[in-house]
Amino acid sequence: MNKIIRVSALVLVLMAVLAAAVLFTVQTAVQGGATVAYTESVEAAVLKQGSRGDDVKTVQQKLKNWGYYSGSVDGIYGSKTKAAVEYFQRKNGLKVDGIVGKATFAALGMMEQAGQSGSQSNGYTNSDTYLLARCIYAEARGESYTGQVAVGAVVLNRVRSSKFPNTIAGVIYQKNAFTAVNDGQINLTPNQTAINAAKDAMNGWDPTGGCLYYYNPATATSEWIFSRETVVTIGKHVFAI
Repeated sequence: MNKIIRVSALVLVLMAVLAAAVLFTVQTAVQGGATVAYTESVEAAVLKQGSRGDDVKTVQQKLKNWGYYSGSVDGIYGSKTKAAVEYFQRKNGLKVDGIVGKATFAALGMMEQAGQSGSQSNGYTNSDTYLLARCIYAEARGESYTGQVAVGAVVLNRVRSSKFPNTIAGVIYQKNAFTAVNDGQINLTPNQTAINAAKDAMNGWDPTGGCLYYYNPATATSEWIFSRETVVTIGKHVFAI
């Protein structure tokens, strides 16, 4: 009888050990799967050399349109794409690492990928408003309030025009489009006046009557800009089409 009891007890112990081993294996597999999923989500948050897909094509096309990239729009993130991204980052005050992460996505106007998708009632995002305010502050902080709204309106008129990129970020960061981007003033923190001016422009106030260009005749050096048809002068800026 005692032998039977001892054997039964041993069987129960072995069964318990086996069950624990199975449970450990399952938990490890689940945790491993979670780790893989987490890693994949992290990888999906950035584009870098070796990445492929439609988002890479979008980045390539934007950089090509704006003069930063001359390679093929093939969805393959190779050395030429990386060099173009670095060039874009360098010119626009971003961390130069050749990786398209949150900040670079936002600068490219790829707001969904940047995780900034909160829309306002006028269809623009909070990120759009802040970037437009930065542009207004950098380009026109010494102008009247109407003059600041006018600068914002020109940016938005370009967004709507087929001649320019179709996002606020695309217009502002288009190569050599704005002096403030070239000299780094785009990275200054806008004041509340500039933010209000951006909102008014987004809500439809256009003191320029649809202009696509503006310049200060006292400082402009391009002969081409003087050939544009003048519509209105507000403060120190001439607005033209």
